[in-house]
Amino acid sequence: MAVLETRLVHNVHRQATALLVEAAGRPSVPAAALAELRDFLVAHLHHHHESEDDDLWPMITAVAPQTAEGLAALSVEHHRLDAALDALGGATVADGADRAVLREAATAVRDLVLHHLADEEPLLFPALRDQVSPEAWADFSKKVIETSPTLAAHLLVGFFDRVGTAEEVALALPPIPEPVLAAMRRQAQATFEALEETG
Repeated sequence: MAVLETRLVHNVHRQATALLVEAAGRPSVPAAALAELRDFLVAHLHHHHESEDDDLWPMITAVAPQTAEGLAALSVEHHRLDAALDALGGATVADGADRAVLREAATAVRDLVLHHLADEEPLLFPALRDQVSPEAWADFSKKVIETSPTLAAHLLVGFFDRVGTAEEVALALPPIPEPVLAAMRRQAQATFEALEETG
């Protein structure tokens, strides 16, 4: 479960950052949809890194001290990425405005995310598989869900559907009433359509 959930979230980050870069390069994309995706990304990536630095890394190093140096290096990358996220969060998003700054900031975040995940996954996935008990992961996962930003939560559901199988998504999502989940999926799809509109 630890590897499955982490891989899903990482693949969401890959796809969401790529989509923002692409959408920022299309003048026809409504500013509201761009801002929605940008704000989702900034909030969720900040939260993801803080959860790792504050909770997951200490949990892993407690049982696998040999990972401490590698995880500390990943936290340094988190700080670099957080600075790029702050720049992205401060970029102007408005209909009719020049989006070069937004696209440049989004590209910087995407490139840092891709580089960071290439560094992180070879260290993290074996540690999650071999060192973290299912009970410890369940406790961590529960805390992450409880503290997760609610901003544009429908996009998280929508991206999960894009990067995972139905079975993986059902395992990773917290219990959500079916009518609510269906509404979140419709809302996410509407945003995706606006972001991907090529007309």
